[in-house]
Amino acid sequence: MSKQQAPLEYLSKFIPAAAVPRVLEFLHQYKVHLTITRERKSILGDYRHATTDKNHRISVNGNLNPYAFLITLIHELAHLVTFIQFGHRVSPHGREWKDLYAMLLKDFLGKEIFPPIVEQALKQSMHDLPASSCADEGLMRVLKKFDRDNGMVMVEQLPEGQLFDIGEGRIFKKGKKLRKRFQCVEVQTGKLYLFSPIYEVKAC
Repeated sequence: MSKQQAPLEYLSKFIPAAAVPRVLEFLHQYKVHLTITRERKSILGDYRHATTDKNHRISVNGNLNPYAFLITLIHELAHLVTFIQFGHRVSPHGREWKDLYAMLLKDFLGKEIFPPIVEQALKQSMHDLPASSCADEGLMRVLKKFDRDNGMVMVEQLPEGQLFDIGEGRIFKKGKKLRKRFQCVEVQTGKLYLFSPIYEVKAC
């Protein structure tokens, strides 16, 4: 099964224990249907607002380490609170969302929930929040230090000319960096693609 609704007491398996009581308060308060999914390459989490027959729904990738999972969940909770306050009248990642995300995040800082290196990265990112946690390269690099070893490496860690596999048999050759992304060629088709420096791949 690709996804499952998470019993709320099951949360301690996915987030730091010290964060569980506060997170449960939020989930109960807003009647959130929380779903834990398999890894999704393009997103870490997702929010869908309540309808007449469904509660607010949040999904988070279940393969994330506890700190990345908690940050992603807070990110999506901020979308929920933004929708409650503003509906569709504001941009999904506009100033209103950024302010609410920062406010929610501060509730978890200074309480020994995050390691010092993660807390410092979070404080730095709050000055100019990107639309996606995945886009915050500094924070993602720090969070990856707490991942289990899965045999994957970031594109930026590979030497130029190295072949790498992104799954499903798709092999690429790493090229030069163009501004913020690496230009890589798909071996089978010869097509060029741009990869984020922190995109995880398997070296060939």
